[in-house]
Amino acid sequence: MNRHRARKRFGQHFLVDPGVIGAIIDAIAPRAGERIVEIGPGQGALTGLLARTGCELHAIELDRDLAARLRADYADTVNVVIHEADALDFDYAALGDDLRVVGNLPYNISTPLLFRLLQYRDRLIDMHFMLQKEVVDRMAAEPGSKTYGRLSIMLGCHFDIESLFDVDRAAFDPPPDVTSSVVRLAPLPAGSYEINDELRFAKLVAQAFSQRRKTIRNSLRGMVDEDTFAFVGIDPGLRAEAVSIADYVSLANALE
Repeated sequence: MNRHRARKRFGQHFLVDPGVIGAIIDAIAPRAGERIVEIGPGQGALTGLLARTGCELHAIELDRDLAARLRADYADTVNVVIHEADALDFDYAALGDDLRVVGNLPYNISTPLLFRLLQYRDRLIDMHFMLQKEVVDRMAAEPGSKTYGRLSIMLGCHFDIESLFDVDRAAFDPPPDVTSSVVRLAPLPAGSYEINDELRFAKLVAQAFSQRRKTIRNSLRGMVDEDTFAFVGIDPGLRAEAVSIADYVSLANALE
């Protein structure tokens, strides 16, 4: 494939380092017959290696020029389907169940895309993404750390999150301004966290972190009263980053 000029509006940084590409494929460990969804295949750095495993590969590419070139490259490859579409709007349910999702995600849409994929968690086997290191650190953060927040909780209540390895900016063309990391997300066993109302839970967590420097007594004022804090056994004098996922779940459930 001839060189494609990266487009800033799509947040394009093409992975070109063979060693990093191989390490990502090793982490994914794709097998024949699996249904794999690649988001943002770009110039196909991962696509060809994935396709050769004999998996059923669905590649979602927004850039129409890249999508056209990929369609031409894989026109005779029966196990590869190229979807010219926006990953933020794509209906992943249309692809069926037991999905493995992978990709070098554009950093400008990574967080909203992760929340989008949360909606399809019951259809997922796992996800492997290249993301900005800062985002991966927030995803995998533990309570009490400065990076622990809304993203840590909303993903952590549904997925086991493992930061695998960092990737230097020199592995991309053009190089981004930040270091990247590869992360694995695997759905937690059913019943790990019993959330009675997902919308209420999401609203509570968002409100708790809307003013990080305040105590949860103050940030959740008007939503949670002192009796509810006492009932659940949470110190209302704590800041939002000091409260565990399990305690947020208990607090949200107690609001029924």
